[in-house]
Amino acid sequence: MFIDYLTLIMINLVAGTALLAYYIYAGMDAKDQRPYATGFGIVGLLGIVLGLTLTFTWPLPGSYNIGYGEATTLFGAVFLATGIALSQGWDLLPVAIYAFFAGVDAMVVGVRIISLGLTKEPILSGIGFVMAGLGGVFAVPFLKWFKGNKVLRTLSAVVVLVTALLWAATFYTSLWGHLASFA
Repeated sequence: MFIDYLTLIMINLVAGTALLAYYIYAGMDAKDQRPYATGFGIVGLLGIVLGLTLTFTWPLPGSYNIGYGEATTLFGAVFLATGIALSQGWDLLPVAIYAFFAGVDAMVVGVRIISLGLTKEPILSGIGFVMAGLGGVFAVPFLKWFKGNKVLRTLSAVVVLVTALLWAATFYTSLWGHLASFA
């Protein structure tokens, strides 16, 4: 039987990127950042479990398992590590270094989704991956040099929120279609 839980993966991406946007905007100023750990941890744990399952079992047609499974696993690892670091009061720089490589992966996947015409909306899906990847790629310079700049942080939060909205648009159309196709 064909099993497709891609919509669950996608709503997790929406939740994670929306949480990240809020954290960039308001949470980085909080003296106690531990309350954010739970949200990042939930997104991360779900991302790792779903991403690894997709990567190891290949329930989707062909390369979707690679693009979504591996990227979801890396996304989950970044978010889980962020949750752990926030809960312990650790520096986020090591997580940001890992996020750089996860971001490069997401950007490559996004460009390849567009070039191969994968998904029903390859441009929208590809741009979502690329924008999410940019967040990972720029995490180190942001944390090292720009996190104190409120204007740049607000702009960054808006970009991440737009990414969440792109994922949301992709998710809701996919959910609508998946419910009909599996009815």
